[in-house]
Amino acid sequence: MTSDEIRRAVIRISHEIVEKQAGTAGLVLVGIQRRGVPLARRIAASIRENEGADLAVGALDIEFYRDDARLGHAPLVKGTDLPFEVDHSTVVLVDDVLYTGRTVRAAMDALREFGRPQAVRLAVLVDRGHRELPIRADHVGKNVPTSREEVVRVRVREVDGEDAVDIEHVPSMATAGA
Repeated sequence: MTSDEIRRAVIRISHEIVEKQAGTAGLVLVGIQRRGVPLARRIAASIRENEGADLAVGALDIEFYRDDARLGHAPLVKGTDLPFEVDHSTVVLVDDVLYTGRTVRAAMDALREFGRPQAVRLAVLVDRGHRELPIRADHVGKNVPTSREEVVRVRVREVDGEDAVDIEHVPSMATAGA
């Protein structure tokens, strides 16, 4: 995806979120650290521009909730900042890529520590398939069919200095040694 394609996808996602919610009342956005946070802020800016409503935006660090963390590996903590009550709100979790579903499951576990939302929805820039858990995004910028030997790299200017989505081929362990 180019920078312009990412911009259009964020605008489309923002419209879908407001439409599904039938407005903005009770709606909050929570970006999953790291690239989900700037995407959540962009969605909030688009909603502000189109609806005139300022949505609360938070950041959620899921590092300690992951089930795929390696023992002995020092976690890279990025920080959680939820400056609002999640109880009785509709929380839209925002992430860059939906793959196995494990990140989203960890995010829902982490979110539970802060209260009980009325509803939790999911918005992602890229859905690449290959789910291992029964999780589906409510709002998707782009569906990108991939193989398991490919990696989707999302870059956002706030973190990486540019906006882009690329697919890279990564040799599997079986072919790497051959």
